[in-house]
Amino acid sequence: MNKKLPLCSFFLYSLLIYLKKMDSLTQIVLGGAVGNALLGRKLKNKAVLYGAIAGTIPDLDVLAVFFTDPISALEFHRGLTHSILFAIFGAFFFGYLLYALEKKRGVTYEESCWFFFWGLFTHALLDVFTTWGTRVLWPMEYPFAFKSIFVVDPLYTLPFAFFLLWSMREKIDLDRRMRLNRWGLYCSSAYLGLTLLLKALAFYSFTEALDQQHTSYKAMSVKPTALNTILWTAIVETDDAFLIGEYSFFSEEPIVFQTYPKNHHLIGGLEKHDLIMRLVHISEGYYTFTEKNNDFYFNDLRFGVLREQGDEVQFAFSYKFYIDEEGELRVKEVEKDKRDGVKLLKSIWRKIWGLKED
Repeated sequence: MNKKLPLCSFFLYSLLIYLKKMDSLTQIVLGGAVGNALLGRKLKNKAVLYGAIAGTIPDLDVLAVFFTDPISALEFHRGLTHSILFAIFGAFFFGYLLYALEKKRGVTYEESCWFFFWGLFTHALLDVFTTWGTRVLWPMEYPFAFKSIFVVDPLYTLPFAFFLLWSMREKIDLDRRMRLNRWGLYCSSAYLGLTLLLKALAFYSFTEALDQQHTSYKAMSVKPTALNTILWTAIVETDDAFLIGEYSFFSEEPIVFQTYPKNHHLIGGLEKHDLIMRLVHISEGYYTFTEKNNDFYFNDLRFGVLREQGDEVQFAFSYKFYIDEEGELRVKEVEKDKRDGVKLLKSIWRKIWGLKED
């Protein structure tokens, strides 16, 4: 497989791969707030720093992309480092380091272990709410995912960061410091709960639309679009195709589903090929095959359509098959125009308000 990411895929890869971990800034804020809650009275702002480090550690699995191919990196992502096992054993290791650094300030080894356990584990718990899925019970392969919040959501992060920074300014009145920090945790947790309600409402709207259109289906995945919880998308599986529709709480436009044939016949008898099975597993079964100019592509539908012009459809994640010099079947990620990301966000904005496409 190709071990280098196409240069012009950088924007989308950053948005949907690296930032899919709920955005590194968000995890820093969460880790900092957890650290502040646990040791803020003893360490003050140093507790926030240590907590931010704890909240960042699980995301270091993204560095695998520099040592292996993109497919293997995706398989590794949100596995070991996001599991409860890692949180437990990591707590003893990192906790000892924290204890060695701060025991003179009254921090015990037990406090240090609990500090890093919650710093690591709350990272994974937050990721469970996102659209990607997290294998918190690794080595079990099942990805737990509520899919109620996009990997980057300003309405979650900004109020949370505001209260954390406000609490960090309070170095004398520690009761007030802890109170401000709790407000941030309460607000962020309440918003996560709200996203579950919004998802339920969107799910109902999609099922109602499918019933009205007399469409039978096998499965449906509902999740928010980028950076918001107003515009939602549904990927609906039928016998021979996938339907993709969008629903906005701010628009009265009827839900329209676009049809994308599965085209599983295009791969002939290769459905049991190791590479195909790995791609199918990563996509959680939401995939199609397409052919263009005698080239064949695997399309991961989970992050929707990036660009659609006439009969040409570009999905956010597509992989082109090719035969390497040794005659082995390989794939490489389809190159994307970095401007497509900006166009996608503009399209989402219009759809939120029910405005017509340009």
